[in-house]
Amino acid sequence: MARWCYRHRLVVLLLWVGALFGLGFSASTAGTDYANVFSLPDTDSKKAYDLMEKAFPARAGDTDTVVWKVDEGTVRDQDVRSRIQPALEKIAGMKGVGGVTSPYAGEQGGGQISRDGRIAYAQITFADQANAVPKELVQDVVDTARGAERGGLEVELGGQAIQRVQEPPTGLAEMVGLVAAAIVLFLAFGSLFAMLLPLAVAVFGVGTGLFSTQLLSHVTDIPDLAPLLSSLIGLGVGIDYALFIVTRHRKGILRGVAPEESAVTALNTSGRAVLFAGGTVCIALAGMLVTNLRFLDGVVVGTSLTVVLSVLAATTLLPALLGFLGPRVLSRKQRRRLAAEGPEEERTSGPAARWSAEVQRRPRTIAVLALVVMAVLALPVLSLRLGATDQGNNDASTTTRKAYDLLAEGFGPGFNGPLQVVVDGTDTTALVRGIEDAPGVAQAAALPPAKGVTVIQVVPTTSPQSQETDTLIDRLRDDVIPKAGVKAHVGGVTAVSKDFAAVTGDRLPLFVATIVGLGFLLLLIAFRSLVVPLTAAVMNLIAAAASFGVLVAVFQWGWGLELLGLGKEGPINAFLPVIMLSLLFGLSMDYQVFLVSRMHEEWVHTRDNARAVRVGLAETSRVINSAALIMVCVFLAFVLSGDSGAAMAGVGLAAAVALDAFILRTALVPAAMHLLGASNWWLPVWLEKRLPHLAVEPKEEDVTPSAGPSDGPATAVHGFVRDVAGDPVENASVALLSKGGRPLDQVTSLADGSYILSAPAPGTYLLSTTAASYTTQARQVTVGAEPLVHDVELAEMSEVN
Repeated sequence: MARWCYRHRLVVLLLWVGALFGLGFSASTAGTDYANVFSLPDTDSKKAYDLMEKAFPARAGDTDTVVWKVDEGTVRDQDVRSRIQPALEKIAGMKGVGGVTSPYAGEQGGGQISRDGRIAYAQITFADQANAVPKELVQDVVDTARGAERGGLEVELGGQAIQRVQEPPTGLAEMVGLVAAAIVLFLAFGSLFAMLLPLAVAVFGVGTGLFSTQLLSHVTDIPDLAPLLSSLIGLGVGIDYALFIVTRHRKGILRGVAPEESAVTALNTSGRAVLFAGGTVCIALAGMLVTNLRFLDGVVVGTSLTVVLSVLAATTLLPALLGFLGPRVLSRKQRRRLAAEGPEEERTSGPAARWSAEVQRRPRTIAVLALVVMAVLALPVLSLRLGATDQGNNDASTTTRKAYDLLAEGFGPGFNGPLQVVVDGTDTTALVRGIEDAPGVAQAAALPPAKGVTVIQVVPTTSPQSQETDTLIDRLRDDVIPKAGVKAHVGGVTAVSKDFAAVTGDRLPLFVATIVGLGFLLLLIAFRSLVVPLTAAVMNLIAAAASFGVLVAVFQWGWGLELLGLGKEGPINAFLPVIMLSLLFGLSMDYQVFLVSRMHEEWVHTRDNARAVRVGLAETSRVINSAALIMVCVFLAFVLSGDSGAAMAGVGLAAAVALDAFILRTALVPAAMHLLGASNWWLPVWLEKRLPHLAVEPKEEDVTPSAGPSDGPATAVHGFVRDVAGDPVENASVALLSKGGRPLDQVTSLADGSYILSAPAPGTYLLSTTAASYTTQARQVTVGAEPLVHDVELAEMSEVN
C-alpha cells in the first residue's frame, strides 16, 4: 500500500483534499447538534429529574442572568432603575429572546433583590439552548446590559450562552499548539519540508475527524466537549505518528537507500508500529464504555474516529507527500554531505547514547531517583476530590465569574447551586419544616404543585463545590426525607454533579482493570514476554498517579492557577479521570511500543539484554522525547481554549506525557530492564505455543530484496578487528548470525586482529563483534558470491558517547 501511495501520490493527495473539503462543506451545511446527556440510571438525582420532567416540562431555551450592584443607595433608586429597565426591555425585544424576568415587575420580582437592596438580578430566557443561540445575539445582549453601567453601578452577566462569547476564538488553542509543534519539529529535523509533513498529516487527520464527528452529532448524542478532546488527542497522535515515520525515512535516505524504497521501508516498519499504537489508543478509549456512563459514549466516538483518521493519514497521505518531496525531506546541509561523502554509516552517538550508557552503569541509582520523583508528585492524589467546575472557577476578570461572585455576595454562596427536592405528592409541610431546620440550609420554599408533584427549592449556606454542600445532600437523603415520611428525591445541578462523581468513583476500578488488562495482553502477544507488559502496566499506574497529583496540586489546591490564568481552584471534574486515563494509557503504550520494539529487535539478534536495552534506549529516546515535547506543547495550548474542562485535561495530559516520556521511558523503564536482565524476555513454553504471533515492527532487513540467505555456493566474510586508534584487537569474538539471531559461525580474532567467517550462501546477515573492555558492535552485512571484506572498529567502554 505504501508503494502504491508513493507512486500515485497525486491521486492520494486529491482524495484527501476532496475528503477534507467535502466533509467540511457537509458539516458547515448541517450545523452542529451536540447534546450534553448525563444519563445516571438508579441515582437519586436522575429520579428527581424524571419527576420534574413529567410535571414541569423543561423550557426549551437557555436561561442566563444579568446582575447589577450599586455602591451607594439601592437598586430600587430611580436613577438606577432608569438605566437598567430600558436595557432589559430592549433585550426582551430582541429576536431570539423568549423573555426577561425583571425584579422591577410585580411583587414576585422583589425576591430578585438582595436584603440590603444593593444587588439585583434579572433572568433572560433565550429561544434556544446555549449552543444554538447565535453569538451575535448573545453579544448584543452583553453590550446592551453592560451599556447601562455608570460610575457606582456595576453590571455583569452569567450563564452558558454568555460563557460562549467570552471564550477565545475557535481554533486558537489548535493554532498555538501547531505553531509550538512546528518549532520543535524544525529544531529536530532542520528542514522546512520535513517540519511541514507531520503538521499536514495532523491537520488532515484532525480536520476530517472533527467534521465527521460534527456530522455524527445529528444521529447520536455527542457532548460539546468531544470536539475539543478529539482535536487535543488528534493533534498529538497525528504529529507523533508522522514524526516516527519521517524519522525512519530520513534515516534510510542518509544510509543511501532510494527515496521510494526508504519510504516503503519506513511504512513497513515504523508504519506498522503506528498502526499498532493507534489501535492501542482506540482500545484504551473504548475502555470508557465499561463505565456505562452514556455521557462518555460520544467522547469515545469522536476521539476514536479522529485517532483512526490520523493513523490513516499517516499511513496513506504521508507516503504520498514523501513522494512529492523525494530527497528534499533532508536539509540542504544533509543533502550536500550525502552527495559529497556518500551514505552515512549507521551509528548512535550524542547525548542519547551517553545517557543510555549512564543508565546501564547506574541502573539502581537512576531507578531509585526516578521512583522518588514520581512518588513525591503522586502524593497530592491522596486528597483528590471529584466534582464539577462551574463559572465560579472562571478567571476573575471574566463577566461570568463576576456575576457568580455578585450573586453569592447578595444572596449567599449557595444561591449559584440551589438544590431541588422533588416530592411525589403535594403534602410537603413537614418536609419543608425539616429542611429549614437542617444544618447547612439557608432557605427553603415549596413551589406550587403540578400533576401531583411538588418542588422545594433549597438554597444551601455553602457554595455548590464545597464539601459541606455534599454533606447536606447526604443529610437530606438519609435523614430529613425519611423522617418526613414522604417519597422525595434530591436533584438539581449540584446533586447531579455529586452523583456523577460518586458513580464515576465506583466504576473507576473496573475501568482501570479493563484498560490495564487489555494493554497487558497486547504487549504480551507483541513482545512474547510476561515481564515487559507487567512492567508497562506498573509504569502506567505510576504515571497516572503522578499526573493526577499534579492535577490536584494545580486545580484543587490552586498552585500556579494565577500564573496559568485559569481562575479559581475547585474539585477535579468527575469525568476527567476516565478520559485522562484512557488517553494516558493509550499514549503511554505508544512510547512503550516504540521503545521496547527496538530493544526486542536487538535482543532477537544478540541475546544480550544489556546491549538490547542500551541500544534500544539510545536509538529511540531522542525521537520519543521529541514526540513527547510536541504533545506537551499541543496539550498545554488547550489552556487557551476557554473551556475549563479542556484546560484541565490539557494540563493533566501534558504533565502525564512529560513524566511518562522524560522520567519513566527514558530512565525508570530502561533501568528496571537492566536490573531484571534476561528475565525481561521470559515466557513459559506452554504459553508461547498458545499465543498468536503479532509482528509489531519487522526489522528493516526483512523488507529488503536480500532479506536472507539465498540458494547458492558457500562464501565468506573476512577482515580485521581494530580499535579507534587503528591498533589490532586480539581475542575478539566475531560471530555471523542469521536474520532471526541464529548463530551460523563464530571465531576469535588473531594477534593482528584478522578474522574469517564462513557464510552458508549469499545473502544478508548480522555480524556481531565483542571484546573485553570494548563495546559490543552488531552490523548488518550483505554477502555476495565473492567473499566480503569487512573491517570492524571497536570503541573502548570509557569512550562511548
